Amino acid sequence: MLGVFLAIAALASPALAQSIPYHADPDAREILPNLQPVPAIRFLTTADFPPFNFRDANGELIGFNIDLSRRICIEVNVACTIQAWPWEQAATALADSQGDALIAGLAMTPENGEIFDFSSVYLALPGRFVTRAGNIESFRADALSGQRVAVRAGSAHEDFLARYLPEAERIGFDNEVEALEAVRDGDVEAFFGDAMRAAFWLNENLACCGFAGEAYFRPRLFGEGMAIAVPSGNDPVRHAIDWALVRLKQNGTLDELYLRWFPVGFY
Repeated sequence: MLGVFLAIAALASPALAQSIPYHADPDAREILPNLQPVPAIRFLTTADFPPFNFRDANGELIGFNIDLSRRICIEVNVACTIQAWPWEQAATALADSQGDALIAGLAMTPENGEIFDFSSVYLALPGRFVTRAGNIESFRADALSGQRVAVRAGSAHEDFLARYLPEAERIGFDNEVEALEAVRDGDVEAFFGDAMRAAFWLNENLACCGFAGEAYFRPRLFGEGMAIAVPSGNDPVRHAIDWALVRLKQNGTLDELYLRWFPVGFY
């Protein structure tokens, strides 16, 4: 699957190109961080989360988060190191000051918030509908009354459907892949769920299916999105990262990285 992903990324079609919605605080562009206490940023990550952070066939650490880390360091003109840890050890390593920042998709939960501070969100995770290719142009969410919609059972996306589209017939599946395969096989009219996970599946199934309708941003339901964790109180590093994220959005680098690593965009 990794090989397929890399091949699709290399052949990304301009028709799929899109930019990232602006998530960073625009006021941060006016704040020039005091870099005196930040001689370097030691990033921690994992090596098992493609396309964000993983190893290629030669063992090199690559991915969206890896490129983003390096560009942050270039933007604020500080030295940069990136070290991969097993997922179950990465947060502990950050808490033990074995790094300055963790860029590995650590969730912004209240529990994690007691230990870490977080940067601005650099990648939000919306919910989206997926339908068969022939139904994309005519798709309307408000026309799903009485239609079968696949969703991961027990998920926040199922709660969303129950709240906002109660007339649709929700068909629960154990995971997103099974739900998406039901769309492909014609067993349901549409899928609703995590857009990023759906994009990974669509990388290999573009002939059959695609995103339909708008992206639904509901942070309280679907999660705040992707942000970089730093040890609580390490404001110099956090401010430097936030400032860099705004600059990278303004100069187009963030969009460039997104288009490189997500050939099937999910916004």
